Amino acid sequence: MSISTVAKKLSTAALIGAVFVLRIGSVAQATVLTFDDIAPISYFVRIPNGYGGFNWDNFNYINGSNPKITRTGEDNGRVSGDYVAFNGFGNPALVSDSVFDFNSAYLSATWNNGLSVTVEGLNKGATLYSKTVVVNTTQPTLVNFDYFGIDELKFTSFGGVEPYYLRGAGTQFALDNFTFNEKATSVPEPTLLPALLSIAALSAGSVLRRKHQQNTKLKQS
Repeated sequence: MSISTVAKKLSTAALIGAVFVLRIGSVAQATVLTFDDIAPISYFVRIPNGYGGFNWDNFNYINGSNPKITRTGEDNGRVSGDYVAFNGFGNPALVSDSVFDFNSAYLSATWNNGLSVTVEGLNKGATLYSKTVVVNTTQPTLVNFDYFGIDELKFTSFGGVEPYYLRGAGTQFALDNFTFNEKATSVPEPTLLPALLSIAALSAGSVLRRKHQQNTKLKQS
């Protein structure tokens, strides 16, 4: 194998390695919205637009430690802190922004056990993804969505049966630890890429020098 062929293969490997490292870095920058860093409240209010960089339509956040909601999904569905989000009156709720990736979230039923929640990922009004999960009031369920390149999420809940121990029924669901990546984080940092490529080039050069030295020794022997 010629030195030029080796160099080409090393360069390709170096580029692939650099892209792989950058992709790992972007995944590590995922943001988790816990709803615990909005203004403290005793019961519930609307999630303000701008929280986490999103617009929130028909989403409230509620203090799950309030005695009024003991044993409901808003109490049992808490993953971090005291607060969770829920859809007002059990109606469809939307989260929108410029393009982003939706990774995962914890979902619970607020009142009805066996509640179905359909989560759609859209871009410019077109549905790119759709997943329906069934959740209960007793504990949160982690759902991995992996919706890439969307600008809107639509949550629609329906069905389920009121459990015997709750004096109320409804199609509200609880949402906690909303995890996403802004689209910008998947683009390589301009100052990081040259550094990685320089390291890769130095490594490739070192291998080529050793290869050349080995060939020289073989010729001299």
